[in-house]
Amino acid sequence: MGVFVFLPLVLPLSAWPVARLAETRLHPRTATRLLTAVAVVMALCSTLCLVLLMVVGTAQLPGNLLPDGWSDPQVRAAVPHDEVAGRAAIAALALVAAACARTLLRHRRVTRRVRRALAPLPGRSVAVLPDSTPYAYALPGGPGRIVVSTALLAGLAPAERRALFAHERAHLSAGHHRHLLAAHLAARANPFLRPLRSAVGYTAERWADEEAARAVGDLRTVARAIGRAALLSADTPAPTLSALAATGPVPRRVAALPAPAPVARTWPSAFTSVGLAAWGAAAGALVSAMSSANSAVTLFLLLRATASL
Repeated sequence: MGVFVFLPLVLPLSAWPVARLAETRLHPRTATRLLTAVAVVMALCSTLCLVLLMVVGTAQLPGNLLPDGWSDPQVRAAVPHDEVAGRAAIAALALVAAACARTLLRHRRVTRRVRRALAPLPGRSVAVLPDSTPYAYALPGGPGRIVVSTALLAGLAPAERRALFAHERAHLSAGHHRHLLAAHLAARANPFLRPLRSAVGYTAERWADEEAARAVGDLRTVARAIGRAALLSADTPAPTLSALAATGPVPRRVAALPAPAPVARTWPSAFTSVGLAAWGAAAGALVSAMSSANSAVTLFLLLRATASL
């Protein structure tokens, strides 16, 4: 395996340029899907890398239940600095598993608590709660619901309310909660992927903004609704469901609305800065996947050979 086993841990750095450029140079829908896919692939590869290193490290621990052949010098020689790297991987993988499990449990717990609170209300797509705290969020599920407080609705004009509902409805129809959760888990698995998590949070909001503008037919109304809702809820803690990812700076979202959105395409042109960055991120993801696969196959063959000796 050699040093190639460590590549998936650092290759997420190759995705930083596209995380920055995709926010402004790609259509929000394309950017959200591209960044989520890159983040998930790189997170899986880095986690597999830790698993492989953990196998080598665990086999060195006294009293382990693994076959004796797994601690053979031939196996340890496949990993540079096997003793340090193997034992460090055990701790790192435990932290990754704990962080991801905590995120999933928290997401499930909060979702179930909100659904129980809304159960007595009529089964409509919009739930208006009499609350003096201004907030609005999209509750995923089957079917999804839009939850909004009377305090926020009171501060918006009728047209701005329609823009708000269109924005939250776009979150539900496009399944943005899946992109946000996947990006959040990827950042938990590898801290180098945090810029992609932030970028996905911003582009998902921009995607909903564009869909709301198309539904309402007035960019200025959507911009006013975004700005006014942000001002009303400035001192309000973020809804727990929406806290899985940042919504991005509101001034940037408002400033981006009047300008035409970048043309939606499945892949950016290679003759542009964002295209080069996207190809670089894709190459990093491919190399990460190849390194992980090569290391996994190599370790499997080594372990199989030592076990049969």
